[in-house]
Amino acid sequence: MHDAVCKRSQLELRRSENREFTKTMKKALMAVAVAGCFGLVACAAKSPSASTAEKPMPASPAETANPLLQLSELPYHYPQFDKIKDEHFAPAFEIGMKQGKAEVEAIADSKEAPSFDNTIVALEKSGLALNRVNYIFFNLTATNTNDTLQKIEADVSPKLSAYSDSILLNEKLFARVKTLHDNVAQLGLDAESARLLDRYYTNFVRAGAQLSDADKDKLRDYNEQLAKLNTQFQQNVLKDTNESAVVVDSEAELDGLDANEIAGARDAANARGLSGKFLITLQNTTGQPPLTSLKNRALRERIYKASLARGSHGGDADNTRIVAQIVELRAKRAALLGYPNHAAYQLEDGTAKTTDAVNQLLAQIAPAAVANAKKEAADMQKLLDKQKAGYKLQAWDWAYVAEQVRKQRYDFDESQMRPYFEMNNVLENGVFFMAEKLYGLTFKERSDLPKYHPDTRVFEVFKDGVAFGIFIFDPFKRDSKQGGAWMNSYVDQSDLLGYKPVVANHLNIPKPPAGEPVLMTADEVNTAFHEFGHAIHGLLSNVKYPMFSGTNVPRDFVEFPSQVHEMWATWPEVLAHYAKHYKTGEPMPQVLVDKMKATEKFNQGFATTEYLAATLLDQAWHQLPVDKAKVDDVLAFEAAALKQAGVDYVLVPPRYRTTYFSHVFSGGYSAGYYAYIWSEVLDADTVEWFKEKGGLSRENGQWFADHLLSRGGAVDAMQLYREFRGRDARIEPLLERRGLAAPAKGKAGK
Repeated sequence: MHDAVCKRSQLELRRSENREFTKTMKKALMAVAVAGCFGLVACAAKSPSASTAEKPMPASPAETANPLLQLSELPYHYPQFDKIKDEHFAPAFEIGMKQGKAEVEAIADSKEAPSFDNTIVALEKSGLALNRVNYIFFNLTATNTNDTLQKIEADVSPKLSAYSDSILLNEKLFARVKTLHDNVAQLGLDAESARLLDRYYTNFVRAGAQLSDADKDKLRDYNEQLAKLNTQFQQNVLKDTNESAVVVDSEAELDGLDANEIAGARDAANARGLSGKFLITLQNTTGQPPLTSLKNRALRERIYKASLARGSHGGDADNTRIVAQIVELRAKRAALLGYPNHAAYQLEDGTAKTTDAVNQLLAQIAPAAVANAKKEAADMQKLLDKQKAGYKLQAWDWAYVAEQVRKQRYDFDESQMRPYFEMNNVLENGVFFMAEKLYGLTFKERSDLPKYHPDTRVFEVFKDGVAFGIFIFDPFKRDSKQGGAWMNSYVDQSDLLGYKPVVANHLNIPKPPAGEPVLMTADEVNTAFHEFGHAIHGLLSNVKYPMFSGTNVPRDFVEFPSQVHEMWATWPEVLAHYAKHYKTGEPMPQVLVDKMKATEKFNQGFATTEYLAATLLDQAWHQLPVDKAKVDDVLAFEAAALKQAGVDYVLVPPRYRTTYFSHVFSGGYSAGYYAYIWSEVLDADTVEWFKEKGGLSRENGQWFADHLLSRGGAVDAMQLYREFRGRDARIEPLLERRGLAAPAKGKAGK
C-alpha cells in the first residue's frame, strides 16, 4: 500500500508480488499486477456477514477442521485469527488450489455456449477459498512472520505461479473469453460488465494465452523461477535488515537521541540478548532516522554504511545474484510476450502507457532536482565551515547538518513538534476526524474481534450511522514485520459477492517503553494520513465485481488518492483538532505551526533526488532488452545507470539501492516506482481543486468519493480523473510544491 513521492519519506513496500497475486487471484486470477485502496449505499443495506457467493458445500473433515477453508461467520467475514494456526496454511493452500482448479476447469469444459454469466461472472466467483487463504497468509507474512511461515511462503510461491498459469494459459477457457470479447456488442452489457469482460480478455492475452504450446512451457518456467526468486529476495531483505542492526556499546555514543529513543535502543538490544548495550535497528530505506539527530559522526557513518551494504556483502542474504537472475528472466519473459523489455510490458497496462512517457517526465524533473540538492549541500558546507567543523560534508552527515541549517534558517527544531503528535490523538482526532468531515465516517473500536497481534486495534466503520466495514490499525515496528508502511485488504467490497471491506494500515513506529507515550514524528504523521488514504480507497469502494474493488487500479494511479490525503495532516482545522500537547492538552502554538509550514520546501532537492535516483534505477534495470539483460556485476551496473541518468550524486544515494529495493524486486512496482511522482502530478492538481472549492467539507469529500474513490477500477483511471476534475491534470502545482522551475509547456504527460 507511500514513498512519499519525494516529499514524503516513509512509505515502503505494501505487498510482495505474491500478496498482489492474491488480490488479482480473487479477481479472476490474473498475473501479478497491483494496487493500493476504496461508495457505499448499495452495500450498506446488507448485513455485515451476508454473502451471496459462497454457498455451503459438502466438506471433508480436513476442510471442516481448517478455519481458513470456511467462510468466517464473524462480522464482515473478518478473519478468525484466534483459530488460525501456522499448520493450517499448507493444507489450506493445497485444498484451495485443488478446489479452485476444479471450478475453473468446469467453466472451461462447459458444454453450454459461453455467456457472460457462465464464463466471466463464474470466474469472478471461482477460487474464493484459495483467495481467502492467500489474503490472510501473505498479509501475515508481511506483518508477523516466523520461520514456519517463511518456509511455507518459499514452498507455495512457485505452486501459486503454476496454478495461475494453469488458468491463464488454459486454451479452452481463453476461447470462451475471446468469443465473448469478439461479440461484446451483441451482449447488451452495462458499462462495468463490459469493462470486466475487456479486462479478462486483456489479462489473458498479457499473460500469454495466445502463445504456442512450446512458448507457454517457457513462460511457465520463467514464472515459476521468478516466484521463487521474488520470495527469496524479500526474505533476504528482512533477514539482512535485522542482522545489519548496529550495536552501540555506551549510552554516551547516543548523544542527540531523546530518552525514549535511547530506551528503545536498549530494549532492542536486550531482546537480542545484548544486555548492557544498545541496538540501532534499520528501516527499509537507505537513510535512517537516527542520522538526523545523532551527534556522534563515527556512529552516523557506521549506521549509514551498514544500511548501504545490505544485500551486497556476501553471505546467505546477499541479493546480487538474485537481482541478476530476476532481471534476465523478466527480460526473457517480456521478449517471449512480444515486448522490447519488461518496462514496456508493465507500462502498457498503466496510465503512462510507454517508456517514453515515463522517461520524459523523469528527465524533465531530474536536472533541477540535482541542482537543488547541490545548492543545499553548498549551504550545509558553509555552515560546517563557519562552525569550523573540520570535515567535508558526507552522505551520513546530510540529515544531521540539514537539521542544523533548518534550525538556523527558520528557528525551527522538528523535535519540538513531537509532544503534540501523540499517536492515538493523531489517529482518532486527526485521521478519523478528517474522515468524518469529508465522508461522514465514524469509527467504533471493537474489542470482541480477535487480533493477529496484540498491538493492533480494530474499528468498525460507519457511514452516516450505518455500519459498513472494518479498519485495522497496526502501528509498531517489530522484527517479524516488514519495514515501511502499507495498506492491505482482508476482504474486498463487492456487490456480486455481498462482501463489505475489511482493510488494514501498517506503520513502523518504534514502540516506546511500557507506560511511555507514543510521540510521532512529522513524517510518521504524514505517513499515517497517506496510508489512510489507501484505506479510504478500499472502504469507500462501491463496485459490483471483485476485480475492480478499491485499490485495484493501475499501479501508477493507486498512489494518487493516498497522496491527496496527506494534505489534511496540516490542514488548519484538522491540525488544530489533533495537534495537542500530550501532557497539557494545549494546542500546538501558532508560531510553531507557522515555522513548520515555512519549511515545507526545505531539503526538497535531496528528497526529490533520492527518490528519482531509485526511480531511474528501476527503469534502467527494466528497460534492458533481452540481449543486454545478462548483468555480471550488479553494483557496477547500478553505478553506471545512475551516472548515465545524471543522478550519481555521492551525497544523495538512491532511496533504495538495488539489493534492498523490495518495491521492484519482490513487490509489484517493477518498472513502476515512477508511480509516486506520476501520481503526484494528479495529487498536486487535486489539492488545488480542494483549495478552490473551500477545502475540508462534506460536499467536496462526497464529490471525490462519488466520482473517483468509490469506482475503483470499474472505469478507466484517467477518465475518472477527468470526470472528477473536469480536465486533465496540470504539472505546474507539482513543480511549485517542489520548488522546481516550470517547463516551457506545462502539461502533464497524461
